[in-house]
Amino acid sequence: MISAAIRPRGPYSLRASTRRCGDATRAVVDGVLVTALASGGAGRAWQQANGTVQLRAPSDAGIDELRFVLAVDHDHSEFLRRFARDPLIGEATLRIRGLRPVRTSTVAQALLRAVCGQLIQASRARAIERTVIRALTPPLTGTRLHAPPGCEALGRLSPAELRRLGLGMRRGASLVRICRSVELERLRDLPGDASADRLLRERGLGPWSVGVVFLEGLGRYDRGLVADLGLVKLCSALRGRWVEGWETAELLEPYGEWAGLASVYLLHAYGAGLIALPNTNAA
Repeated sequence: MISAAIRPRGPYSLRASTRRCGDATRAVVDGVLVTALASGGAGRAWQQANGTVQLRAPSDAGIDELRFVLAVDHDHSEFLRRFARDPLIGEATLRIRGLRPVRTSTVAQALLRAVCGQLIQASRARAIERTVIRALTPPLTGTRLHAPPGCEALGRLSPAELRRLGLGMRRGASLVRICRSVELERLRDLPGDASADRLLRERGLGPWSVGVVFLEGLGRYDRGLVADLGLVKLCSALRGRWVEGWETAELLEPYGEWAGLASVYLLHAYGAGLIALPNTNAA
């Protein structure tokens, strides 16, 4: 095992960032994140009292993968400064300033998560994601964790097989088609809006799905979770009427290139009761 002691750039809390991050590929045990790595084997991460994050992985590639997954090098201090007095997320930027969304090791897993999460309950979506991943790869030795899926593994499945695993036929067909036709991992290297434009050309993907892929697969904060149900509820509470999904784009517009990270902070702030609502019964 290779060890690395990392000093995160900017405010960072492993505990806040990994809260509820467990899935078929990773788990948090006694404050230690244990995760299967796309580069092979399992990695571990924990944070010391002085803020240093300790990483363990079988290879240098595994250490680099952990750094990406945990976003330790992606300083969001500008976001915290700019929106410290924002009426919606200002309080959250003070209370959970170390929160950064944990990412998936592969873009393919983020796409799977996005497709599973369309139009169904979050708990059911995560259950389907776990089932699909567990069906693709055996557990790592000595653990219950499975390797993150790549395009090749997901592309080998048929829509009918995905349907048996719980994913609807139409969504399964979209997932398989995209994994077979798009080199998803290369999207991390595309500049500007090119990645979003490429994904939005695919049938079955909309702004919310692209937002999930950007946040969790590409590690980018510039695409918000437009039409997320939680944001729909928040926007409805603020406007005193039930809103359509597309209207949440207006909620995220003030955050500009930070719209993705703002989505996460908005959802946390709303769930924690940190946003003053004009009519709490509207949601």
